[in-house]
Amino acid sequence: MTDAPQLKLFNSLNRQLEPFVPIHEGEARVYTCGPTVYNYPHIGNMRAYVFADVLGRTLSWTGHKLTHIINITDVGHLTDDADAGEDKLEKMAATQKQSIWDIAEHYTQAFKADVKALNIREPAEWSVATDYIDAMIDFAKQIAPEHCYQLESGLYFDVSTVEDYGRLARAVTEEGEGRIDTVEGKRNAADFAIWRTTPAGETRQMEWDSPWGRGAPGWHLECSVMGGKLLGFPFDIHTGGIDHREIHHPNEIAQNQAYCGCGGLDDATHSGARYWMHNNFLVDRTGKMSKSSGEFLRLQLLIDKGYHPLAYRMMCLQAHYRSELEFSWDGLGAALTRLKRMVMGIRQATSAAYNQAPNVTAPNWPDDRVDALREAIDNPKLAALVDKFVAALADDLNTSVALTVLEEVLATKKVPIDQKAILARAMMWPLGLEPLPREDFRIRPKDAVITEDEIEQALADRKAARAEKDFAKSDAIRDDLAAKGVEVMDGDPLGWEWKLG
Repeated sequence: MTDAPQLKLFNSLNRQLEPFVPIHEGEARVYTCGPTVYNYPHIGNMRAYVFADVLGRTLSWTGHKLTHIINITDVGHLTDDADAGEDKLEKMAATQKQSIWDIAEHYTQAFKADVKALNIREPAEWSVATDYIDAMIDFAKQIAPEHCYQLESGLYFDVSTVEDYGRLARAVTEEGEGRIDTVEGKRNAADFAIWRTTPAGETRQMEWDSPWGRGAPGWHLECSVMGGKLLGFPFDIHTGGIDHREIHHPNEIAQNQAYCGCGGLDDATHSGARYWMHNNFLVDRTGKMSKSSGEFLRLQLLIDKGYHPLAYRMMCLQAHYRSELEFSWDGLGAALTRLKRMVMGIRQATSAAYNQAPNVTAPNWPDDRVDALREAIDNPKLAALVDKFVAALADDLNTSVALTVLEEVLATKKVPIDQKAILARAMMWPLGLEPLPREDFRIRPKDAVITEDEIEQALADRKAARAEKDFAKSDAIRDDLAAKGVEVMDGDPLGWEWKLG
């Protein structure tokens, strides 16, 4: 084996690939912008957390002690990212005629359920915005004298007081900050709210006393405070969706510069984080990706239609995180088939290696460190594939190539079967695709009219009929199953035998 290649990541701040050099040796501190918990997440939202999970797993796999924070925004995010409109949670609470706290709790749990379903590792801490209100007020007090001014509507940050504002968004050459609305009295169009004062005569469900009046924090303030408190400035990596690159993250950076007394962004650590990483959009041509459409694409909808959630994870991994990914049901089905082939291939290799029955779960690879894996593989063919796989992940998390290398391992002949099984299972770990029993991939669609036990009994009866050469009965059973949405897959090389359509 060759020496492991240097992990390189695309830094949105500089728009270039850069070697990952941790600020604290042997550690990796990562902050991911979490959801605003006013509604269910759609599958496009969840792509950001699949990406962040692969990043975190890769950092762990390459020997870094990972501290990963994901925030929960339960206050302050307005209906327009550009500091306009109503608070999203206040609006949903009024619509649903519920407490805003109940709304936040319900959708927080819904998000965490999707995280679990997609095999995304939980962070070191879920940081909840309303737990940090006092810290936000203290942060704002520190930066206000030199960087903020007060209007009737609240405390605003003057972006002209920091160097290189908007560099992350490339605001000068791209649309960037052009989306920010004009507010009466603002010094600069791009100035943004640090604290929003509750208008006279109104009452919010979430509001607190502050030096600038009773009100609530601005959305951008939350992440600066929680990132700094939990990871320390500067930390290593800040992640989020590409939509955050245009407004939210430039505003975070400006606040971080002000708080730390930092200069320009030629030194990336002045931004508060050494690397800023963003995943691209998931595109849906049906127009059901936006929550404003009402009936939008949730992970639960995929499950209700009979798709295992890991099929969506596989779909995400098939594209580079910085590329747009188009969603289609056909594409999701193809991703599920590909995942099933991998699972069956690993199960067959494991079964041969340990002389177990096909449905017995074999021991998992016990170590999540690539250096341990490299020591365990001494076959030249497999060692070369270890190098190839590691190189793919080191190349800015190139999961699409990593998947093809895993398939090469499964297709490799005349190698020690135990090493092949260990290697294939180990490669699934950084991808978050740990092998499951094949039965786990059988998800009953919401509208199915037949149970799995009934299907298995019918197949057993059909098998007996075929053994007795009663082909009329065999065909009748098959036709009855087809009428109930069950496709019998005679001769299926994957060995799945049936599926619910």
